[in-house]
Amino acid sequence: MKNKRVLVLHGLGGSDYPHWQAHLAIDLIKQNTPVSFPSLPSRDNPDLNEWKEFVKNEIKQFKPTVVVCHSLANLLWFHLCEELDIKLDKLMLVAPVRDKELDAAKTFFPYPIPKDLKAEEIIMATSTNDPYINVEEAIRLQSKLNIGMKILEDAGHINAASGYGKLDCALDWVNREEECEENR
Repeated sequence: MKNKRVLVLHGLGGSDYPHWQAHLAIDLIKQNTPVSFPSLPSRDNPDLNEWKEFVKNEIKQFKPTVVVCHSLANLLWFHLCEELDIKLDKLMLVAPVRDKELDAAKTFFPYPIPKDLKAEEIIMATSTNDPYINVEEAIRLQSKLNIGMKILEDAGHINAASGYGKLDCALDWVNREEECEENR
């Protein structure tokens, strides 16, 4: 994939270093890949419409070919799909959350199951012990989305708190189009 441009979207509270998304952004910059890793507004108490407008503007300006979502950003993407006129090369959905309200992000629920995720190649990654979605719920979501999924063993919410600073498989997948494999 030439002219790759990667948009990294964090979840509730952000994905500050040493989160794997921060490592991914740094690694992409080191290899001279254009990357946008914006801090979404009101990240600790987000509003869906505010995040949607922010990301639509970012997409218009940055023109990504790859989008990497973590946690609440997956739900943001699901909401955006009906409004976007875009076709990405790749979309990575990591650690989505169950369709049950989170107090700090009530406007994101319930979330739609888009028929078109706006990407040629899509991967979803979840964990056997994610506190925000169990494996059965993740499999139901994956089935509804009709996409591939990698299940990481005991990876929690696949964030810095659960041991995922660097997640080399994310960079590998963005670069080589290989599926994510566990690597802590």
